[in-house]
Amino acid sequence: MPTRLTTLLPTPRPPSRNDAAGPVAGTARPSRGAPWATALSLALVCFVTYTALSVRLHQRMLTTGYDLGIFEQAVRSYAHGHLPVAELKGPGFPLLGDHFSPVLALLAPLYWVWPTPVTLLVAQAALFAVSVIPLARWAEEVRGRRAALVVGLGYGASWGVAQAVGFDFHEVCFAVPLLAFSLTAVGRGRARAAALWALPLLLVKEDLGLTAAVVGLLIARTGERDDRRTGGALFLAGVLGSFLEMLVVIPAFNPGGTFAYSSSVPGAGSATPGVGELLLHYTVGLVTPDTKAQTVLALLSVTGFLAVRSPLLWAALPTLLWRFASDNQAYWGTGYHYSAVLMPVLFAAFVDVLTRPGPVRYALAASAAVTVLLLPQFPLWQLTQPATWHTDPRLATARRLMDRIPDDATVAASNRLVPQLTNRTRVSVFGLGGSRPDPEWIIDDSAQPQGWPISPDDDRRLLSEVRYNGRYRTVADQDGYVLLQRRP
Repeated sequence: MPTRLTTLLPTPRPPSRNDAAGPVAGTARPSRGAPWATALSLALVCFVTYTALSVRLHQRMLTTGYDLGIFEQAVRSYAHGHLPVAELKGPGFPLLGDHFSPVLALLAPLYWVWPTPVTLLVAQAALFAVSVIPLARWAEEVRGRRAALVVGLGYGASWGVAQAVGFDFHEVCFAVPLLAFSLTAVGRGRARAAALWALPLLLVKEDLGLTAAVVGLLIARTGERDDRRTGGALFLAGVLGSFLEMLVVIPAFNPGGTFAYSSSVPGAGSATPGVGELLLHYTVGLVTPDTKAQTVLALLSVTGFLAVRSPLLWAALPTLLWRFASDNQAYWGTGYHYSAVLMPVLFAAFVDVLTRPGPVRYALAASAAVTVLLLPQFPLWQLTQPATWHTDPRLATARRLMDRIPDDATVAASNRLVPQLTNRTRVSVFGLGGSRPDPEWIIDDSAQPQGWPISPDDDRRLLSEVRYNGRYRTVADQDGYVLLQRRP
């Protein structure tokens, strides 16, 4: 991170003819081709790649109720003209009492046409792909097509994006293009555009107002009077918006009247630790255990560590702070979707560094090398593996059994079977506490249980209890899938 917030980015200068001389003094000549051709082509490649991976995972029943199923239930509610309800969180659970993400309503028109979880996966692929465009275009303007290719492909294949694409659907897919366009506008000195792109972050998730507030600070630091006003207004809107959502809006919808996630942050929940414990947690605890430091290194490595030279990197701070301050270890590492919103920040900071005079060959080579080295370790690499394109014959059995469940029935299903049913039934996860009791149907993968929310042993024990308690009859037991129907 920069040690202080310096004056905002210098105005990018077009490289001169002398800049193309060589690796020491050289910089690439800006592209003279079609102004958007490279960026649009990269976005199209990314869209096809993301769609292929996420849809194929769903076809192989590797998506889950937590989280794809939850978000489909939310979008389905909006499509039916209701506020979002997620049966997976509990019978009739109002999802705005969990996270404030009304932006999901934008997917309702698509869901009217194509009422399936694939709609969400394709929309997510499109949103991630669109975010490539402003970054690649900005890089091409200041350093030419080679820079656009390195930035566009490096960002598009970055591990944070890959992890999100490879793990269901999440609302942050809306934040990623908003941040890419906003920070690109900041770097190009377009304060009003930057603020307008950042403001909708308040509708994506409650913590992202704080990210918008940092964007406001970056805008205000330009020194121009109008920019200071614009940045200041965005800062206030972001801070007040986030706190209003967390302290008022979400508790108002939540059945327990609270913001549930505050309990995972020391000092913010009901149990208040001592001053010494808080001080330790918010100093040494932000960089320990090693997982947190490793995540920061993995983040900075995607730009060859050059992003640290740009003040735009400050936009990553709110997300890193809430993740590392939490006692939920899932937030600390490189897994899941939590780093997706950081990727446009890192690559915008990278392009900002490229706008400055000096050689770029090292910077581009370092970023490209990291992209290539990390690619096999993250989900996009699955597209090159034969197993990805092989369909387990058991899945045909699962689909036949699920087809026997009538529409609008209440169902308890294994976590990986849930998103196969969310578009037409009221489904919850089998074995998860708080689910609807005594559903009309139960379908469980007893041969290959996922291990969540209950262990495989507990899954088999619970299934055995349900089968022999007399309330359900066994409709089918094939290839490890058990379908039960509640007796009248």
